[in-house]
Amino acid sequence: MAEHSNLRLMAILAHPDDESLGNGGTLARYAAEGIGITLVTATRGQRGWFGDPAAYPGIEGLGRLREAELHAAAAALGIRDLVVLDYVDGELSRADPEAVTCELVAHIRRVQPQVVLTFGLDGGYGHPDHMAISQFTTAAIVRAADPRVGHRCTSRGPHSVSKLYHMAISQRHGDAYREAFGDVTMLVDGVERLPVISPEWLIGARIDATEHWRAAWRAVQCHRSQLPNFDTLASMSEPLKRRLWGSNEYQRVFSTVNGGFALEDDLFAGLRPRVATLATAA
Repeated sequence: MAEHSNLRLMAILAHPDDESLGNGGTLARYAAEGIGITLVTATRGQRGWFGDPAAYPGIEGLGRLREAELHAAAAALGIRDLVVLDYVDGELSRADPEAVTCELVAHIRRVQPQVVLTFGLDGGYGHPDHMAISQFTTAAIVRAADPRVGHRCTSRGPHSVSKLYHMAISQRHGDAYREAFGDVTMLVDGVERLPVISPEWLIGARIDATEHWRAAWRAVQCHRSQLPNFDTLASMSEPLKRRLWGSNEYQRVFSTVNGGFALEDDLFAGLRPRVATLATAA
C-alpha cells in the first residue's frame, strides 16, 4: 500500500449508508492508497425503518443499530476516523445552523483535509437532510478558513480546504441504481422528488474504483436494516455490482490548486507531490 500520510479526505454526510451506497468505491480506493479518510455522519438514521411498522425499535433503538452498521461499514472501507454527530434523522434541515456549522468547523480544523466531499445542493433526490448537510459543509469550510472564527467552535487555528466536491449521479449510475433498487423517490410537501441526473458536461471528476468495488459491496452489506431487497442485491451479477460500486462521479465545486474543465480522475489532482525528473543533455 502506497503511503500518502500528508493527504487527507473528509466526507461529510447525513446518514449511515451514504458513505457506502454513494461513495464506497472512492473511499475504499483512497483508504487503500494510504490517504487519511475521515467520515463525519450527521445523524444515526433513526427513522430509516423498512421493516414491519409494529417492529420499529424506536428512535434510540434504531439509532444504535444503524450506528453499529456504520462502524462495520467504515471498517470494511478502511476508514479509521469516524465521527457521528448527535442530530436526528429527518430533522437536520431544522437543526441549529450555528451548532452544526461549529461542530464541522472543529473537525475540519482538527483533521485539516485538503479535499472535502458531500452531497450536492439537490441532495441527490431532494432529501432535505442531504440538502442541509451540503449547505452546512460549505458554511463550515468558509468559517474554518476564517481566522476571526474559533472561540465558539474550537481553539485550533484556521485551515483552508483546497478542493470541495459534490456527489453526482450520472445517467449510467442512475440506470444501474434503478435496476438494483427500483425508483428512489421522496414526497416532500406534497411534491414527489426524483433523482437528479447530472449531464456529462457538469461532472468534474470520475473516480475509477474498479479494484475496490468488492470492498464497497462489503460495506453496503453492513447496512442490512436498509436493504429489504438484500437477497435480490446479493444475487446481482458481478458486472452490475461493478457498475454500481466500481466508480463514482462528482461535481467539482471549487479548487484552489487547479482549474479548467478537463475531467479529473483523481480528487487529489493538483495536490500530489510532483515527481522530480533530471534533464539529460542532448
